[in-house]
Amino acid sequence: MLLTVTTTHRPATDLGYLLVKHPDRMQTFEVSSGRAHVFYPEATEERCTAALLLEVEPARLRGRGGDETFTLHQHVNDRPYAASSLLAAALGRVWRTAMRGDSRDRPDLAATAIPLELRIPALRAKGGAEELFAPLGWTVEATPIPLDAERPEWGPSRYVDLRLTGTVRLADALNQVYVLLPVLDDAKHYWVSPDEVEKLLRAGTGWLAGHPHKALIAKRYLAHRSALTSAALARLSDFSEMSGISERKPESLNLHRRAAVLEALQRSGASRVLDLGCGTGALLGELARDRRYTEIVGCDVSSAALEMAARRLHLDRLPERQRARIRLLQSALTYRDDRLKGYDAAVLMEVVEHVDPPRLPALAASVFGHAAPATVVVTTPNVEYNALYPGLPHGGMRHADHRFEWDRAQFAAWCDDVAARYGYTVTRSGIGTEDPAAGSPTQMAVFRK
Repeated sequence: MLLTVTTTHRPATDLGYLLVKHPDRMQTFEVSSGRAHVFYPEATEERCTAALLLEVEPARLRGRGGDETFTLHQHVNDRPYAASSLLAAALGRVWRTAMRGDSRDRPDLAATAIPLELRIPALRAKGGAEELFAPLGWTVEATPIPLDAERPEWGPSRYVDLRLTGTVRLADALNQVYVLLPVLDDAKHYWVSPDEVEKLLRAGTGWLAGHPHKALIAKRYLAHRSALTSAALARLSDFSEMSGISERKPESLNLHRRAAVLEALQRSGASRVLDLGCGTGALLGELARDRRYTEIVGCDVSSAALEMAARRLHLDRLPERQRARIRLLQSALTYRDDRLKGYDAAVLMEVVEHVDPPRLPALAASVFGHAAPATVVVTTPNVEYNALYPGLPHGGMRHADHRFEWDRAQFAAWCDDVAARYGYTVTRSGIGTEDPAAGSPTQMAVFRK
């Protein structure tokens, strides 16, 4: 399998600094499927090409990939020859620093879009490469490879010679190929576990959330596992702020939201905290890094989400003392649960809008009445801000699973009612860039006993 990366940015040999691989040497790396070689077929100031050649040892594959319906697929398959997730894995191994966009010697260049040409001479493409790469700004040439060059009447094979040209930041180019290789092949050579969601979101930062085919990409990248796909798409919807405003960083609202919640918790003086509806554990990770929190509980109705949270937090590898600080509980927030009683603070971050309106009184009774933490922090979308997001799907809401979205007056009325009913005071504020008419994209309330 072969991938070449060419630039004509001058001096073109600066490509070696970006890839952190010297053009004058060939380097070899052991990978799970064999050996990966990096070398430079050409390296001048005008034009420089870096090549990643994966030399697969078929005995290591143990039949992974290929056509499972074919009896001899463990012995006869295209995995050593056609670019696939094997090449993507090698790419992530040998050019990891470049994929992060890090360059000690050329940091400005690493952050700059430069002229690039990427070529993969043999790629099994299920579906159109142009559909996936063209929306990212690439000029795509996907030349079908004949089934037999001497028998043109047999027609094309399932393989293409793929050439991408464009002016792109190198890190973005490598991350796009890393994700889309197994998507085009629609197969993976290893078991897809919940931590693959994190890999997809990390490699997709800055481009995947706005991709018109992100649902197909997530589905194929995650090997058609519906729970993982749903989790990835939910987080992509949050990252993109459902906007199409490409100038904003994809995670900006998420980061602002978590920062606001953490600040509210710090002000409360809490040390024992509940993250109710914790999902895959983004906030839990922030809490775990802060030693002021001596007990952290993540609670969610989804066992799959909790499994992903455990992997995200590396619970199986934490020292015992650190591990003892963190618990994950499966529970529905509309039912009373004695395990949630007696904590200093609880967070409902982007949770209430996922509850059917008739069930909101049960949630309030469970959280504010039964669990009754001293402080409760609630965030939820401000539907008035949606007018600034053109073309929202899901009936004008930001997420397919939202049962409703409140304007500021509706949120204020709910907060005041809950506070009065369960003996809290409440203060409200906005999170994110404020619009004079629409307010902020997220609204937050802090309840105190």
